[in-house]
Amino acid sequence: MGSCRIFRLAPALSALTLAAALTGLSAVSAFAADPVWRHGLSLFGDLKYPAGFAHFDYVNPKAPKGGAVRQIAFGTFDNFNQVVAGVKGSLAASVELISDTLMSSAMDEVSTEYGLLAESVSHPDNFSSVTYRLRANAKWHDGKPVTPEDVIFSFEAFKKNSPQMSAYYRHVTKAEKTRARDITFTFDQPGNRELPQIIGQITVLPKHWWEGTDKNGNKRDVAGTTLEPPLGNGAYRIKEFVPGRTVVYERVKDYWGKDVNVNVGRDNFDEYRYEYFREPTIAIEAFKADQVDWRSENSAKNWATAYDVPAVRDKRVVLEEFPIRNFGVMQSFAFNTRREKFSDPRVRRAFNLAFDFEEMNKQIFFGQYKRIKSYFEGTELASSGLPQGEELKILETVRNKVPPEVFTTPYSNPVGGNPESVRNNLREAVRLLKEAGYEVRNQKLVNARTGEPFTAEFLISSPDTERFVGPYKPGLEKLGITVSIRSVDDAQYENRLRQWDYDIIIASWGQSLSPGNEQRDFWGSPAADQAGSRNYVGIKNPAIDTLIDKVIFAKSRDELVAVTHALDRVLLWNHYVVPNWTYGKVRAARWDRFSRPDKLPEYGLSAFPTIWWWDPQKAAKAGSRQ
Repeated sequence: MGSCRIFRLAPALSALTLAAALTGLSAVSAFAADPVWRHGLSLFGDLKYPAGFAHFDYVNPKAPKGGAVRQIAFGTFDNFNQVVAGVKGSLAASVELISDTLMSSAMDEVSTEYGLLAESVSHPDNFSSVTYRLRANAKWHDGKPVTPEDVIFSFEAFKKNSPQMSAYYRHVTKAEKTRARDITFTFDQPGNRELPQIIGQITVLPKHWWEGTDKNGNKRDVAGTTLEPPLGNGAYRIKEFVPGRTVVYERVKDYWGKDVNVNVGRDNFDEYRYEYFREPTIAIEAFKADQVDWRSENSAKNWATAYDVPAVRDKRVVLEEFPIRNFGVMQSFAFNTRREKFSDPRVRRAFNLAFDFEEMNKQIFFGQYKRIKSYFEGTELASSGLPQGEELKILETVRNKVPPEVFTTPYSNPVGGNPESVRNNLREAVRLLKEAGYEVRNQKLVNARTGEPFTAEFLISSPDTERFVGPYKPGLEKLGITVSIRSVDDAQYENRLRQWDYDIIIASWGQSLSPGNEQRDFWGSPAADQAGSRNYVGIKNPAIDTLIDKVIFAKSRDELVAVTHALDRVLLWNHYVVPNWTYGKVRAARWDRFSRPDKLPEYGLSAFPTIWWWDPQKAAKAGSRQ
């Protein structure tokens, strides 16, 4: 999900709730007689902000409104419909700006949400349902009120048309209007503490607009792509666009929620402009030419060499790094285990042994990176050493379904960097490949039984990616593997992912500080066959399914950490990926035209442009825009 908190014991079940559980009454009736309404939700522990708080601590409530910010987007876009994101078309950058959600997350807490479209929320002690009460003044941009019917329509649209959201909402059995401004969601079982907050993240769509017709009289289709700017209820609306090139959002001056406490001090720019680029190199040149204001740099080489320009030296351009505290990450070369040649973990481990990260880090990354060694890298959820205590007890429940090394050997990646280490790693890789049924004939690795050559294609969507896939290739070729690199455009890349049509891709999974239901989409068996899911590897592993359930139903922060450590170990020792590298900070370059609060939120990265604002004095010093 993206959240976590300090554990607080839930109140004892009320007599009414207990009676309902015993007699089989619905979740709604179980607490409707005496609900406890809350202004926010926390997964584990108390909320930081009390009811009626004025604004978040990390904003400037007096931040001026005005100015524009120009940002970079990559690839292309042909769609404004969030419902089919990841399934059809390419979604425009930041189109979520036009739509509000029921709740809004705080950037200085782990896994808390406060009311946005919803003024309050209620759920029974056993988490068998949740009810949201809409604010009476919540409005669409056409002035019509946001209604429970809109929320129900949105839920059903996402669940029906988005495989990813369908999996996310799989345990929500019903959405119904229970009072004039109330919507109740019923769950298929109690105990899933995260579900109320998952529902709070739903993007609310206008039912009356989607069920209407466009200017040509054609009926709109919420299950299809569209370049007709949708009606929204958020702080911004689409002002203008050129498909695949530019999209511009303008601040809604009479936005209904501008004075809601979770919005105070944010959304300060009059205009957001996104310019699309096909390649990072061109985007850098556009930044240096003052065609865009902000660039996040993910290349160590570029960060070290590309910004030695006059504007940096005279401080009109600021280079700054922001620590990453709000999520962990696994970036990797990910195998498609649906293909027989990658079904054996020994083969996958051999690929890791052929990867000389240390040499690559020295030669092309300027020594800036460290190797990823956990699916939750950078957080307390990353496993280390050998399992002990509660984690060991959890792993004992799946002992006969996991690699024995989970219990006996701390996970580590092979280490290269010198000829002797590289030779030893390749020698071990050859041994594993032989055990898996492969041998070298005429300098080519082949299946010993069929004689079929072992080939591996890396599918990429950016030519810039080839820069670090290329150095990996020689190590694999020394094992006799025939390696190719296929670069395709964004649309073809997305289509091939949806059809599981690839050998190896570069995949990333961002992990929140409080993992939950999204783990099913990442690693769960049903997701392996679900087009649009993020189970790119095709994992179907009963032990992992069991551990995911334990993550979702954890009753305390300590239990969540222990079971996530266990899940991490099992994922690692199955060698589903060859882990890449990480830096731990966001590198950002900006033209110095903006100001921000003195202290940025702990879990908000740069929080740009959300809580920043246009500064005319700085802008005058930085020079006029081109």
